[in-house]
Formats: sequence, C-alpha cells, structure tokens
Amino acid sequence: MRITLLFVAAALLPAQDFSDFHVEKVAAGMHFTDGPAWSLEGFLIFSDTVTDKLKKFTPGKGVTDFASQAGGAAGNAYDEQGRLYTCEFRERRITRTAKNGKVDVVAARFEGKRLNAPSEIVVRRDGNAYFVDPAFGDQLDSRELDFNGVYRITPRGEVEAIARWKTRPNGVALSPNGRILYVSDADARSVHAFDLDRGGAASNDRVVIARVPGVPAGLSTDEKGDLFVAGRYVYIYSPKGEQLREIKLSETPSNLTFGDPDFQSLFVTTHTAVYRIRLTVKGFVPHSPQVP
Repeated sequence: MRITLLFVAAALLPAQDFSDFHVEKVAAGMHFTDGPAWSLEGFLIFSDTVTDKLKKFTPGKGVTDFASQAGGAAGNAYDEQGRLYTCEFRERRITRTAKNGKVDVVAARFEGKRLNAPSEIVVRRDGNAYFVDPAFGDQLDSRELDFNGVYRITPRGEVEAIARWKTRPNGVALSPNGRILYVSDADARSVHAFDLDRGGAASNDRVVIARVPGVPAGLSTDEKGDLFVAGRYVYIYSPKGEQLREIKLSETPSNLTFGDPDFQSLFVTTHTAVYRIRLTVKGFVPHSPQVP
C-alpha cells in the first residue's frame, strides 16, 4: 500500500489545518472509478465504470469484487436501512439492492420516457432520494427527454423533477441538517443549492459557487457544512461559497465521500485509483447515526 505526501495549497480562509498529512492509495489499476459510498458495515463501495463492476474496499483487507454486469454503475448511495442505491447509466435507471440481495428498480422513466443516464444519487435519512440525470457523449443520441433533470424519489416511490436544466447536473450532496441539496453543473462549472422542506420538496434553485476550476463532479459535506467539490483538484468551500482550501492529487478526482468508522477519512475516486485522506474534521454521512 503506497503512502504519498500530499501538497496542499496555502489557506485562503481560516479552516482546519491541512498543512501536514498523507494520502493513501487504497485501490489502483482501475479503469475509471466513481460513486464511492461508505457502508456502516465497515467498507467502501465504488464503481469501476468501464469494466461495469462494483468494487468493495475493506480497511485491512483490500479490494474485492462486489458485483459485475452492474448496468453501467456510476453513483452509489446507502439509505438508513443499509440498502444500496446505484445509478446505472447504461440501463438508464436506478436500482436499490437490499441486504438480502433483492434488487428493485426505483426509477427508470419520467413522464413516460426513459431517463437519460443517471449519474449520482444521495438519500436523506427520511427516505427521500435525490439524483441527477445528465447525458454525455453518445448518450445524447439516444435520449428521450429534452432536458437534464434533477429528481426526487419520494419515500412512496414517486419520481418528480425538481429542476429541468439545459446544462448538465453532475453531482449531489446534502447539508448536515438535510435541508439543503447541492448540485454541481458540469457545463456552467458551478454548484447550485436548493432548499428542502421537512417533507423533502425542493425550492429556491440558486448558484452558491461559481467558476469552479475544472469540471465540477462529485460533492460531499462535512459536519460543519463545508462543501467538498471534485473539480480539477478537490476544492473545499464554506456554506457561503467561499473557497477555503484545495487538495491536489496526481490524478483528476471524479467523486468523493467520507467514511471509516469515525467518518474522518475522505475517499476520493479518480480515473485509475481510489485515495483515502485522513482529516481532522468529521464528514457528513446522510445514513449514519450522527444525523439528528
């Protein structure tokens, strides 16, 4: 297992101390990794999209196969019951896998048309799930919907569009109190926020971070509400959109999430690898007991 000293840019605003810590490469030799999701059973699930596999990293044991022929697995997320939601961009649907292995399709069509290519999902503790459905490359030729959607799946299984964009949403995350949904925009290179009410309905679409360097993709938040964005590097912003830090890796990050039993590790997926970065702040994991 390789340990690499991380170079961290100078602080822009006061925040936690990133001045001296290490990056650990926990998975290598992949083809394109995405969709990291931490299971409360003590392991990380992530997608190797090109090989159409879900991989499992267990601390102290390494990487094993978790599932194959996964429908073009991209984003993943767990809910409070430990069920795994997976965005299958080739099958153009979202599945939910129970602990006993039973697989249900929870979203595949909207207004009678097939979804474009679901890419990222997050599940609030009350069962509301939020996902994005862009179309990239060849996906544009087969799309049936004339917009790129930000969607909500209600606890009763209803699918509703909370935004219909011409630009392409690319990542989703929740604030620690579950009342703000963050969505990255790959084309405008920005991050939007939506207010969520107690029932999970969304309103007040607004830009909170403009001009993210690179193409913003995966998102995650820590316990203080700071937002971690996978762009050219990993960027950390305050809830007001002020850039606090940047974390430079040798590869461009595609996605990120917090994990380990204390939630103080940031797992970052890239083209060929998965990295683990130990921090001094706890991350926010929506399905964990830390949520009020």
